Amino acid sequence: MRKFKFTINGSKYNVSIKDLEGNTANIEVNGTPYEVEIDQEVKVSKTPKLVRKSVVNTINDSAILKKNTTVDGYKVEAPLPGNIFKLQVKEGDNVKKGDVLLILEAMKMENKILSEKDGVVSKIHVGEGDAVLQNDVILEIQ
Repeated sequence: MRKFKFTINGSKYNVSIKDLEGNTANIEVNGTPYEVEIDQEVKVSKTPKLVRKSVVNTINDSAILKKNTTVDGYKVEAPLPGNIFKLQVKEGDNVKKGDVLLILEAMKMENKILSEKDGVVSKIHVGEGDAVLQNDVILEIQ
């Protein structure tokens, strides 16, 4: 039941909508019941319904790496979602702690991903232009 208060030409009316079925409404005005016919279509909800297109995966499946990817050596993970802008190393390269491994573009900024340990790059899981999510494995260091 919905209740409304109206003032028409200085007179106050308390209106309660008891039942609404099709184009007929049972209402009560200041305690007096009425059955009224509605001339126009009744809108049930004013809330718009959002219709979205289904998501299409434009990234090839090899670029999408899961967090649970098994690796043999130390795994370097993406610190935040973004795109691989430039790879600075290749498989077989020797790296030292603090060396730049790659540049990750995220939030319109270029972020340098540094090596956290010494070793040899054993496997690179991404290529330039690939999109990564946070904690995706980017590369491995032995």
